[in-house]
Amino acid sequence: MSESLLTFAAIFAAAAAFAVLGVVLWRGWRADPQAPAMTELARAQGDTAARLEAMIGMLAKGQSQLAHSVNERLDSVSHRLGDSLEKTKQNTAENLQKLNERLAVIDRAQKNISELASQVTSLHSVLANKQSRGAFGQGRMEIIIRDGLPSDCYEFQHTLSNRLRPDCAIFMPDRRPLVVDSKFPLEAVTAYRDAKTDEERKVAATRVRQDIIKHVGDIAQKYLIPGETQDMALMFVPSESVYAELHEDFDDVVQKAFRAKIVIVSPSLLMLAVQLVWQNRKDTRMREAADQIRDEVGRLMKDVGLLGDRVRKLQTHFNQASEDVRLSVVSIEKIESRGERITQVELQDELEAGPNGALAAAGSNVIAGPMTRKLEAGE
Repeated sequence: MSESLLTFAAIFAAAAAFAVLGVVLWRGWRADPQAPAMTELARAQGDTAARLEAMIGMLAKGQSQLAHSVNERLDSVSHRLGDSLEKTKQNTAENLQKLNERLAVIDRAQKNISELASQVTSLHSVLANKQSRGAFGQGRMEIIIRDGLPSDCYEFQHTLSNRLRPDCAIFMPDRRPLVVDSKFPLEAVTAYRDAKTDEERKVAATRVRQDIIKHVGDIAQKYLIPGETQDMALMFVPSESVYAELHEDFDDVVQKAFRAKIVIVSPSLLMLAVQLVWQNRKDTRMREAADQIRDEVGRLMKDVGLLGDRVRKLQTHFNQASEDVRLSVVSIEKIESRGERITQVELQDELEAGPNGALAAAGSNVIAGPMTRKLEAGE
């Protein structure tokens, strides 16, 4: 496209030059066709033609330089564009891979959300039914008690003397059961939460108070038996949020239940109560075993005293044996001393029987006398 533009410019310049030359010649011919100006015009035409040729050469040279510069720039731009396209391709591939991974994560999260939604829906259907909700509260309560107490410390559906069966009976150290009831009236609380106007909320609050107070009265009447059960019972609420809402908006109901010796507990408080019951039973068992421990300690001290007497007797026998050993050593020393003396006597007899017997006989009075006295002194 650049070469076409340069060619068009050169042609246009030549045409313009010839047009100017033609105009000048035409004017000169009209004024004076025989005038010497024609020669000048011819010379000017030649100069113009030379200039046009020079201009055409310059244009061709400029066109060549321009084409070379344009080609270099096009090569540079093409190289840069190729690098840029390659980097863009790599970045796009990496981004697509990351996007696919994130989409896979989102897909798994979507599946989890769908499963959770189905579970929530099923849980809602369970809690919407009174019997199912009672079974749900009973199940949570049983799990907490099973995890916190040994099997001999509680009984589910324990039969009382009035033939009623509470949800759970926790046996205290005095064997009087602590009754736990898990049938909390949740319908009124649900209606109180779903109320949209102040009037609906007021009616629902009244219903909450009536239902809870009635349930507290039923527990106190059925399960608080003087002399058989503990003086208080537990009403289990299977939701921490419901328990907090009761204490926040219905504190008067909680106080009335407490005065009726019915304690409302949440799952965490029931767990704490179970731990306290277990610790109390352990302390009671330790106190019951205290007398046995004291008896065992007394027997142990008696055995230690007998062992001390025997050790002292053994020490006496050991001292007597040591004395006997010492006397035995003294006797052995005496026997050894006498044996040495006997050996000396035998040696003296051998000297007397030797070749110098006459000399020995002459000195017998000197030698025999002291030896005889030495033997007598050692007896």
